[in-house]
Amino acid sequence: MKSFKRICGMVFITALFAMLMACQGSNEKASTENDSKSDGNGEMTFTVFDSDANSDWENMESPIGQKIKEDTGVTLDPEFDMEGGQTKIPLMIASGEYPDLITSKGASQLVEAGALIDLAPLIEEHAPNIKKMLGDEINRMKWSKDDPSIYVLPNSPVKNEAMTPGFAALVQHDVVKELGYPEMKTLEDLENVLKEYYKRHPEIDGQPTIPLTLQSDGWRFQASTLNSGFMMTGASDDGEYYVDPQTYEATLHYRRPAEKEVFRWYNKMNTEGLLDQESFVQKNDQWLAKLSTGRALATIAPDYMINDAQNALRDEGKYERMYGYYPITLSEEYKHHAYQSSGFQVGWGIGITVDCEDPVRAIKFLDYLVSEETQIMLNWGIEGEHYEIVDGKRVIPEEEWDKRRNNKDYLKETGIGYNFLRFAPRYGDGVLDSTGQTFTVNTRELAIEGLTDVEKEVLKNYDAELWKDLFPPAEEFPVKPWGAGYNLAIPAGSKLEVSNKKMIDITFKRIPEAILTKPDDFDRIWDLFMKDLEKAGVEEAEKEFTKIVKDTVELWSKE
Repeated sequence: MKSFKRICGMVFITALFAMLMACQGSNEKASTENDSKSDGNGEMTFTVFDSDANSDWENMESPIGQKIKEDTGVTLDPEFDMEGGQTKIPLMIASGEYPDLITSKGASQLVEAGALIDLAPLIEEHAPNIKKMLGDEINRMKWSKDDPSIYVLPNSPVKNEAMTPGFAALVQHDVVKELGYPEMKTLEDLENVLKEYYKRHPEIDGQPTIPLTLQSDGWRFQASTLNSGFMMTGASDDGEYYVDPQTYEATLHYRRPAEKEVFRWYNKMNTEGLLDQESFVQKNDQWLAKLSTGRALATIAPDYMINDAQNALRDEGKYERMYGYYPITLSEEYKHHAYQSSGFQVGWGIGITVDCEDPVRAIKFLDYLVSEETQIMLNWGIEGEHYEIVDGKRVIPEEEWDKRRNNKDYLKETGIGYNFLRFAPRYGDGVLDSTGQTFTVNTRELAIEGLTDVEKEVLKNYDAELWKDLFPPAEEFPVKPWGAGYNLAIPAGSKLEVSNKKMIDITFKRIPEAILTKPDDFDRIWDLFMKDLEKAGVEEAEKEFTKIVKDTVELWSKE
């Protein structure tokens, strides 16, 4: 390139102009796949604030990390946060100083502070792979009815056929095996199973058996124990609100009468000595430790929360103590909505800040991450190193599969998986690439192959091959036209945001109190809970959130 410049310097300016135009034309003809690779601007580092923890970050020293640097010239310098950005993002806003990129769980504060730039023109001009991946879904990324800018590039999958249910009652395999694979549909069924097994086994490996333990550490309390209220009463996850699918009217979900009975059941479990007495004081690592030792028979949570415990049990060969996923509901009149689709998830994801010196380079890097070539690499690895091509198909050798399943540091050592997929949209399970193969390795066949023998035995006795087979399929539910309620943008500093915070604080106090009180006092505590919510402005909050839902449906339905 340097010699080319010297030659150009010796010709007339008109010839130079013609040659430069020819170079530009040549660049424009480059394939979409290579559009986002290093464009000759040299090496560059982007600072990133990530609102999630990541123990697998490999400092871009893995084979995948090195390949990304080689292709793009970009190095990421991330900071991962255990608190979801709740403390650090407000501090950034107060200081007015930001990293180049921010991943957030709801960007209202950042948008209100003017911290994020509009990505729409950058995507239009520099991100062909993002446009290709998102298609019509890009309409969902518009911020609001009044502000159609795009501030956040979601880090959620575009279409997804999850092999593992996203929310379930998690019960040890040995429990159902010993009891002859009993029916597991309702809370009463679950109670009877735990009670009987506990009676037979008051200790496990010399430690007291815990029939049911609950997660209560910060936001995890909401995502598990509190969310079980609607998940067990025929609703899907919309955060703190239930949205009527016909009218789009929003109700703080605890105010639904059916949910009261779910929490009354927890109260009953506590009264009968079946609930872990540390449920509402333990931290996440303590909860995981109880699951990892195998002495907790059951818990209720999203699938991702127990991955560390499942892996620990697998590593120790305690396959009977691992957990199965069951669609438990309050009664058989309710369907479990774990597989209801919200469509493309927006609101949470990555944004480019006003302090980023090269937004074009940043969007090109993100565009590189979503290209077909890169998406395959991030899921499968590097050809010849992590997988092979056999008869035109990607095949992971058995030796490599063994590493994937049994080496707890596999993701960190290879860079495969969520290490880089977390920074941009991604193709979900079941989506096919241009060759007709799945982008991810999570096919039904491979998911079945990856089960332990104990899991296969349990599932066979429930006439299923995968845990998802026990749940009502996505086809039984409509796609939600408002997406997921917890992703909808609530204006920072608004009355609704303040009311929501007050109501969360009330809920964090009253729900444990109601569960741990004497049965005769449950209704009294619950009534106090409802009155506290009314004083905090719940009715007005419901009206405001209803408007947001309806405006979102209107915005997304526009061409």
